[in-house]
Amino acid sequence: MLSVVLVVLAALCNATASVLQRKVDRDEPVDGPTGLSLLWDLAHRPAWIAGIAALIVGFLLQAAALATGPIVLVQPLLVLELPFTLLLAGAVFGSRLHAREWTAIAGMSLGLAALLYALAPSGGDPLSPSVGTWVVGLAVTLGVAGIFVVVGHRSCGSRRAAAFGLATGIGFGLTAVLVAAIGAVWKSSGWPGLLTSPFTWLLVVLGPVFFYLLQRTLQAGPLVASQPFLTLFNPVVAVGFGVAVFGERVNGSGWLVLAVAGAVLIGAGTVLLARSPLLTRTEGGDSADVSTDGRHTDRA
Repeated sequence: MLSVVLVVLAALCNATASVLQRKVDRDEPVDGPTGLSLLWDLAHRPAWIAGIAALIVGFLLQAAALATGPIVLVQPLLVLELPFTLLLAGAVFGSRLHAREWTAIAGMSLGLAALLYALAPSGGDPLSPSVGTWVVGLAVTLGVAGIFVVVGHRSCGSRRAAAFGLATGIGFGLTAVLVAAIGAVWKSSGWPGLLTSPFTWLLVVLGPVFFYLLQRTLQAGPLVASQPFLTLFNPVVAVGFGVAVFGERVNGSGWLVLAVAGAVLIGAGTVLLARSPLLTRTEGGDSADVSTDGRHTDRA
């Protein structure tokens, strides 16, 4: 029960962080500063600082939830971040989601819940896989994330935000996996093991990379384009990694029918949302022209 409370609070903090950072990032031109220059510019905005504070609190709450409960319970509940974010965004930006968007989001969320419930991973140990298994899992996960980063760079407007959001969701799922592994190291070896563990240093390196990618995601387009992919692919990656690398067991036989139905719902919801007219609008309902170089120009 403690894990559930912690992860719900983490989802609310993450949603608050997304809205506050998007409020600032949307004023940054897509072809404006990048890298450290972008972060330096954003760091002078009070709303962005507040968003970072909420993100840090959310991360700490999620880490505490992973330390007190299994990853298969914690990560799926982070889906609550999606409705929290869209509701907060509606209040802050004055934008409204219509039946099409809510149907897509509900379908994706229900599909994810059905998929994870049907598979019901159990057991597993982050410290049991061989080095080779970890390397393959990390390489595949980072490779898929990298593909969507490239797709995002070659796209513009809402499609760029969606691609970057998907890559960021994969990255955040991977960081959750590393946090779970670090928690296992802490329980078995304490501080000495924590400071010498490769999982700790991987998190130190990859955490800032995906944090920066989150800023590019929020800068690229409206939250309705990026947040569903950012939120939903986080638990998919974390649970998938748990099954393939940690060795968690999943249900088979008749449960696979429900798992496939869940996957179909996720796919259908994704397609429905991707075709939403809101993906060509900015927050607040104004149309957004996208020039050939990828910049947004809002019309009053």
